[in-house]
Amino acid sequence: MSEHNKISYIEIPTKDIAATKTFFSNVFGWTFQDFGPDYTSFTNEGSNGGFFKSDQTVSTKNGSVLIVLYSNNLEQTLFNIKSEGGAIIKPIFPFPGGRRFHFSDPNGNEYAVWSE
Repeated sequence: MSEHNKISYIEIPTKDIAATKTFFSNVFGWTFQDFGPDYTSFTNEGSNGGFFKSDQTVSTKNGSVLIVLYSNNLEQTLFNIKSEGGAIIKPIFPFPGGRRFHFSDPNGNEYAVWSE
């Protein structure tokens, strides 16, 4: 159920919807519902959202919002990302509250993963 004045949904550009679905399914266990060839949505993954077909990518270098995921096992998640074609942008580093790393998916979008 959506809450008043809370973030309800996020939309992320992707160059290749099929590759995005494969990557996030294999690394994070996400499931998707397609809405035509240029859009797919995900639910119950911490937030609801979708990926839309675009030639653009998101990156902190160009001022984009950074989506940060959580992992109980940071090293295993990093390994899984690399195994599925993701690239590590910033290796694991400490920050107040835990450790994290930044990665890009096979389409070039930047994300981060953190753990206590």
